[in-house]
Amino acid sequence: MFRFSSRARLALTVALGVSLAGFSLHGQTSRQRRINATRQARIARTIEQTYSHKWEAAGGGGYLRFRSGEFLQKNNEVTWATSLTRNFTPEWSVVGDVRGSYGNAKIGNNIFTLKNPLITEYTFMAGPQYRFYRKEKTSISAHVLAGAAMGNFDGGTKAVPAYRLGMWNTSTAAAFSVGVNFDYNLYHDLALRVTPTYVGTLFRGVPIDANTNALPGSTGSIQNNVGVNVGVVYRWGHQ
Repeated sequence: MFRFSSRARLALTVALGVSLAGFSLHGQTSRQRRINATRQARIARTIEQTYSHKWEAAGGGGYLRFRSGEFLQKNNEVTWATSLTRNFTPEWSVVGDVRGSYGNAKIGNNIFTLKNPLITEYTFMAGPQYRFYRKEKTSISAHVLAGAAMGNFDGGTKAVPAYRLGMWNTSTAAAFSVGVNFDYNLYHDLALRVTPTYVGTLFRGVPIDANTNALPGSTGSIQNNVGVNVGVVYRWGHQ
């Protein structure tokens, strides 16, 4: 009767073990590939679903550093912001934007004994937006907006004209803004948004004149203001 030697049996056992391990490894690899493919397909569907919405509405609050007069210190303002976005592609959109800002101007000592009067500004702007980064959970977009700003600088001055305190005149002026949206998607139609923003306004005062008691520097310039807004975004419709 034919018998295997101990060495042959050992070799056969090792070969069988290697074969079984190979089959197991191949099966695990194939299974992992199927899992990865399924995951990638799900992510692709989520991305397509998230960024194919036709409309976006955003709203929230924030903070702005604003200069209320050419030679006055900048003051802190509490802000709100809301926008409506029409998406034409996953990348390109048009934005309509409305904001309000509220603060107290730092006017220093003055002959009217007024201190830090309340000032308000409202901006109405529109412009293009481009989304240059979009993933399943996060996206980044940038916009450039232009329009008008309405400033009320003597509403808290007890009838003293704003220019006499070194502030801009209460008026409507040109405004423009550049901002970057950082979105974190909670669902395909709902996201949290943080927007660092620059807002330029062109309010003006009056020329320096001995008869007006205007403070030096009230003639006007571009006001370079920076801040940040935090809020939520809701998406709906389909492109």
